[in-house]
Amino acid sequence: MSTVEPSVEQPQSMAVDPGAHVLPPSPSDVTTPNATHNGMVSGSATTSPFQIDDTSARAGRPTIAGDRITVWNVPFDRLDMWQSVDRIDALIRRGIPSYAITANLNYCMLHNRDPQVRRVTREAALILADGQPIVWRSKLSNRKLPERVAGRELLVHLCGRAAQRGYRVYLLGGQPGVADRAATMLCQLHPGLQVAGTESPPYRELTATEHQEQLERIRVSGADVLFVAFGQPKGEKWICENHQALGVPMSIQLGASFDFLAGTAKQAPDWVGRCGLEWAYRMAADPRRLVPRYTSNAAFLAGALVEDWRKQVTEWGMGDWAPIANPASQRRPNR
Repeated sequence: MSTVEPSVEQPQSMAVDPGAHVLPPSPSDVTTPNATHNGMVSGSATTSPFQIDDTSARAGRPTIAGDRITVWNVPFDRLDMWQSVDRIDALIRRGIPSYAITANLNYCMLHNRDPQVRRVTREAALILADGQPIVWRSKLSNRKLPERVAGRELLVHLCGRAAQRGYRVYLLGGQPGVADRAATMLCQLHPGLQVAGTESPPYRELTATEHQEQLERIRVSGADVLFVAFGQPKGEKWICENHQALGVPMSIQLGASFDFLAGTAKQAPDWVGRCGLEWAYRMAADPRRLVPRYTSNAAFLAGALVEDWRKQVTEWGMGDWAPIANPASQRRPNR
């Protein structure tokens, strides 16, 4: 049993990412040892500014009342980094299995093309904007997103909160050994972090027996947070299908975050991310895998911007620029 002292943890230097945006301490990092979770002492439930929507929780999908904006048909929670950490903390303490998504431009494209991804979106307790184009697009409305919430930084800050609260974390995914090295780095950054387990499954479909054994390992580990790195959209779909059976309060798909921590992938400098050019940096490092993906993303972005323009022109009263569903029905009758 680990007791959390009532103190504020100062964010530590992220040696794995010299250019990362290191945030100031969150006000809710001050903990009071008067509430428990899975037998471990955690901060008081009243420290979070977010309130659980009990109606949704009783219905089986725990959410927290919040403010959302829809960008390219995906509803994003209007949260900065620390607000995201606070809200995930509140969901963990609620104790009902739920999951969060860090959605980038590729996810928006998949959401618009894949019905299974749309189901993932509908059932997510939290959807965070992990893409600068999404943040820029939101600024065209009066309810803009405050900032990009990068998955790699969210992982580090959530582990800092977990070390304070006494939460146990489980790392699933990546090439052999990557999850272990990422866990080691996280423990160095946040002494006292409890790692419930690490696992790098084979790059093939598991048999039914292997799948059930994997779920059981996670279930009996006592994990409070499950970090998954399966790639997109495999990770999101896997979490959506299995989070209830796992019983873990919070599951999050974080893409290449394990590789960045383990040093097996080079991370773009922070200024590159702020300029929205991280895709170019990563594509240059792994062109065979990423050129087809980013080509599709660029085509989707171009189409989405054209549709945004059509809608805007229509709102200005300059004609109906909406796509015609049945052009034949618009033809003039023969005289």
